[in-house]
Amino acid sequence: MVARGAVAQTGARGAAAELYDQIGQFLTAQRLSPDPVNYVFAHNVLSQPGSPLAKAVASLTDGGIRLTVKDIEELGVETTAGSAAETMMEAKAEAARMVARTQMQLEGFVDLASDLQVDTADFGRDLAASAEAIRTTLDTEEVVRLTAALAERVQAAEARLEATTREAAHLRAELEEARDNARRDPLTDLPNRRAFEETFAERMALGQGLWLAVCDIDHFKSVNDRFGHAVGDRVLKAIGTAVAEQCDGQFVARYGGEEFIVLFSNLNADQVYEIMNRAREHVADKRYKLRETDAPLGAVTLSAGITEATCGDTARMVFQRADRLLYLAKSDGRNCVRIG
Repeated sequence: MVARGAVAQTGARGAAAELYDQIGQFLTAQRLSPDPVNYVFAHNVLSQPGSPLAKAVASLTDGGIRLTVKDIEELGVETTAGSAAETMMEAKAEAARMVARTQMQLEGFVDLASDLQVDTADFGRDLAASAEAIRTTLDTEEVVRLTAALAERVQAAEARLEATTREAAHLRAELEEARDNARRDPLTDLPNRRAFEETFAERMALGQGLWLAVCDIDHFKSVNDRFGHAVGDRVLKAIGTAVAEQCDGQFVARYGGEEFIVLFSNLNADQVYEIMNRAREHVADKRYKLRETDAPLGAVTLSAGITEATCGDTARMVFQRADRLLYLAKSDGRNCVRIG
């Protein structure tokens, strides 16, 4: 006769094995690599079938649609790995250090301004006393002494004022640098998602006609899988530079992962499509090589979806429409542009 505890233990092992098999099937169906991040994501979905996460995944995959890396990121699971993540962490640490330095400089500036205010008040009192002394005395030597003392105080005040001005200019530059770093992607040196959302809101408020293109590097995951994240990072930088050059005069940003966005202002549909398609062709025509061995990396291509911003749209709403068109471009075989 089998003990009750043994039966329970056997049942637990059976449930665990079943969940393990389900996770494997899920990853295979979604064409996700069996790395720890994706495994944890699948485990969270399948182990809690009634959770909001599981329901969101069911909605996204309805009709046989596969999840993308971006879908997983938006559902709250971080998938960035390798040197790109390290670069981002370093950038955040540097931003924190800059904020601390700026705060210290600001406190020093406040102290300096306070000292200058005290010196100015003292100078005013001394000036009044000296003027009275000059008025009531005819002693030439005393007048010379008082005049020299006043000149010395004036020079000292001017020196303090000059130092304060330099400090203020330095502080202004530090603050501007910190603000710029907060709006810039550290890997590609392009504006980031935050900068895009701010720019979109500003231009919408000005009533500019806007079109948004969402671009995605085709099969980028295979680049990381075959050559590693260091090579993947270099590809991201090269593609970001190429898109920015081909879309010169427009706002180009890295949205996240292998996605870039281009915000076009005051252009019509034909002009926007022509620019974006020219950028796609330029990327497809380039032949990338491995820096270490000079071996060919293989073709790297872009797909893009373009949509127009309408009155009342938020950046998120426009992005979602362009992203759906990007998905259609991927479905059409990639390396193409869809506009709508």
